[in-house]
Amino acid sequence: MTELRYSVIQGRCGPVRRPRSRWAYAVPVVALAAGSLFGVSASTSQGSDLRPGTRDLVQVVQAGNRRVADQAAGVKGLQGEVDSLSKKDAPGSGKLASTQQQADGYAASAGLTSVTGQVVSVSLNDSKRDPSTLPDGANLDWLVVHQQDVQAVVNALWAGGATSMMLMDQRVISTSAVRCVGNTLLLQGRVYSPPFVIRAMGDPAKLRQALTDDPAVANYRAYVDAVGLGYDVKTETKATFPAYVGGTDLKFAKVKK
Repeated sequence: MTELRYSVIQGRCGPVRRPRSRWAYAVPVVALAAGSLFGVSASTSQGSDLRPGTRDLVQVVQAGNRRVADQAAGVKGLQGEVDSLSKKDAPGSGKLASTQQQADGYAASAGLTSVTGQVVSVSLNDSKRDPSTLPDGANLDWLVVHQQDVQAVVNALWAGGATSMMLMDQRVISTSAVRCVGNTLLLQGRVYSPPFVIRAMGDPAKLRQALTDDPAVANYRAYVDAVGLGYDVKTETKATFPAYVGGTDLKFAKVKK
């Protein structure tokens, strides 16, 4: 027989009851919420894994680069078809043919055809120096190649009379933008890591002299001596650059007064 303990509460007699713990109310709520989340996850995944295995960031970037390269090749093929159709004889095409002939004359200087000639190649690379050995007042920014460094070399080579240019494995023209994110280069939808290689076609002596005379390039070379940034200049006696295949529309240009 169960033993009952009695106490007097407001004049009434009855068994003493311990107050219910707050967990008695919280547990059902948590269980209900968890069940709802499981249901949403099952509906969203439709049987697939919502958390696939971790992919290496390098592989993601490489996949993106391959996709952009494939699309660029598709653009080149379509442009060839457009050019071929534009050159076909058709009623009233005399003016079109004349205009096309004029455009063909500008194609080489615009970078829209492949070219062959002598080339000066410049390679810029991050320093491999131990940060703990940096001189007083230096910081980690000194050890990496920046957008301004790549742009300095590009500008110096154009100023030195370059007739055409390659940056990494892409042909660039006067409207190509050089952008860096961290220590990676973003060029026409593709991402590159150092060393950054700029190749310019033209008179090798004039191109080299332009690099020597440019103050921004000279500033970069000062850091080459101070902290070991990479800077290598070579001459190629003969090289071929492919035609530029990117967009040529200007979106933000304006006339400088």
